[in-house]
Amino acid sequence: MPQLNLATTIYLLTATALWAGNAIAGRVLVASGAISPITLSTVRWGLAALILLPLGWRVFAPSSALWINKKRFLLLGLFGVGSYNALLYLALETSTAINVTLIGASMPIWMLFIGAVFYQTKPRLLQAVGAVVSLFGVAIVLTRGDLSTLLSMQMVLGDLLIMLATITWALYSWMLTRPGSSNEREWPWAQFLMAQVFAGLLWTGFFDGFEIVAGQAYLELNLWTVSLVLFVALGPSLIAYRCWGLGVNGAGPTVAAFFANFIPLFTAIFSAAMLGEPPQLFHGLAFAFIVSGIIISSRIKKG
Repeated sequence: MPQLNLATTIYLLTATALWAGNAIAGRVLVASGAISPITLSTVRWGLAALILLPLGWRVFAPSSALWINKKRFLLLGLFGVGSYNALLYLALETSTAINVTLIGASMPIWMLFIGAVFYQTKPRLLQAVGAVVSLFGVAIVLTRGDLSTLLSMQMVLGDLLIMLATITWALYSWMLTRPGSSNEREWPWAQFLMAQVFAGLLWTGFFDGFEIVAGQAYLELNLWTVSLVLFVALGPSLIAYRCWGLGVNGAGPTVAAFFANFIPLFTAIFSAAMLGEPPQLFHGLAFAFIVSGIIISSRIKKG
């Protein structure tokens, strides 16, 4: 039975902290016009594949179980690497930080819905309550304690894109808990991740082709751009995805989804630190609500 312990908690917090860094780096790169959104995703995962290749190259051997499960990994690559990241970077072009992260905070709700519809996992009342409590914490940090700000929010194309990205990530997380073959859990972690990255890179490259044909692809190489791209290729890609996989298998996809709500909190704290601003009271209040939502949702009914 999935269980939330200290190790699992550390894995999930590490992944969300790195993805908060990815959100900041992505905004900087896309908003500054240094690189186009889908090209950023392609370059990011291309570098990640090269870094991982010395450890995971055996997954491409003719006898590898990858080829038996190729349809499964094409879907994992589509939902977890290809679509999610491309949609996230595209959303950052037109949507505000508040909208993107607030809509992304609906992930626990989508996780409960997909589990019920596709995996016959009926959501518990405490999970629904936890989702609401955790979402309230996200709203606090994104509005800096002024919830009336939500009334002035306006929907744009980027909001729809991040909603679609959130749904694909929920599908990806559920698929991680349902191995395609009996021995998949015995794969070396590098080979399992390499299979996902490779499949995702195929999808991302396919999507990038449309950006190139449309004349919307661009890349400005300088020390700052290269540094940020290397960061997103190593931290938010390889390390975070490895940690998320361990966390999802340890806590289950529904409980793990609540940890995604730490992303906007970490993003706000990291941004404030970069500007030399100390954490505010509303950061602590938001943290309390998010943690409370996780505790409530992870409680196991006894008897």
